[in-house]
Amino acid sequence: MRKIVVFGGTGFLGRRLARHLRDHSFRVAVAARHPEQGRAILPEDDPALEWIRADVTDDRAVATAVENAFGVVNAVSLYVERGGQTFRSVHVDAASRLADQARRAGVKRLVQLSGIGADVASTSSYVRSRGEGEGAVRAAFPTATLIRPAVMFGPSDAFVTPLLKLLQRLPVFALFGAGRTRLQPADVEDVAEAIARDLERVPEAATTYEFGGPRIYRYKELIEALARHVGARPLLLPMPFGLWHALAALAEMLPKPPITRNQVELMEMDSTASPDMPGLTDLGISPRSLEEALPLILRKAG
Repeated sequence: MRKIVVFGGTGFLGRRLARHLRDHSFRVAVAARHPEQGRAILPEDDPALEWIRADVTDDRAVATAVENAFGVVNAVSLYVERGGQTFRSVHVDAASRLADQARRAGVKRLVQLSGIGADVASTSSYVRSRGEGEGAVRAAFPTATLIRPAVMFGPSDAFVTPLLKLLQRLPVFALFGAGRTRLQPADVEDVAEAIARDLERVPEAATTYEFGGPRIYRYKELIEALARHVGARPLLLPMPFGLWHALAALAEMLPKPPITRNQVELMEMDSTASPDMPGLTDLGISPRSLEEALPLILRKAG
C-alpha cells in the first residue's frame, strides 16, 4: 500500500481526508503536533492508519515523518497569529520546509492546501502569505499540486455552523458591508475526495485546482438561505467594513477572539472558483450543495 503522510490531519479537512485516502486503499499517516486530539475521530487501532508526532517547524521531525512516503499532503493552516506563529511562519516558511524535505526524501506526490484568492500582491497578510507559500512550495517541489478551496462547510465547521447558531438566537443580524461579497461554499467531503482522487493520478505537469460548490451566493443571500432553514426571520442590518475592522481590533485583545481583522479582510473579497481552472468536476465529482448538507450540519450542531 502506498503511504500518504497528512500534516494537519487532525483538522477540519485533514481528518476527512484521512478517511477518503483509506477508502482509496492508501496507507495513511497523520502527522500533527498533538495527534491525540484526533484519535477519538480516527480510531488508533485502524491498521491502515498510523500516528506521527511532528511539528512542521521542526526540520528533523518533518524529515523523519516523510521517510518512505509516496505522497505528502500539507493541510496545516493558521487563521489567528499568536506569538511566534505567524501567517508567514506557517504558510510560507513551514510549507517551504516541508516541500524541501519531501523532495529530499524522494516523495513522488506533494499536495499543498492554499485558498482561492491567494495573491503575493494582496494587502491582506493572510492572503499574501498564501500566495507566497504557493511560490515557495513550487520552488522547492516543482511538481507539487496546489489546492485552492473556497470556504468549506460540513458538520462542526467554522463558517456555517456558527452562523446557524447566531441566526437561531439573534433578532437582528449584522451583515458584512451590504452583504454583496460573492461566496461559493464547497462541501469539505467533496474537497477531501478530490484530493484523494488527484493522488491516484500520474500528473503530466504541476496542477493548480480551485474547488467551489455548485452555487455562488451573495453573502446576504447565503444568510437568508440559512435563516430560512432554521425558521428565523432576523432583521438583516448592513454594517460598514470600517466598523467591522474597529470591532475586530478590540476583539483581538481577547484570548479567543470571536472575530479578527484578517477575517474581516477575507469577507471583503469574493471567494469563487475560476471557470478557467480545473476544479471538482475535472476529478469526476458532482459538487454537493449547501442546502443538501444543512440538515446534518444543524443536527450535529445540536
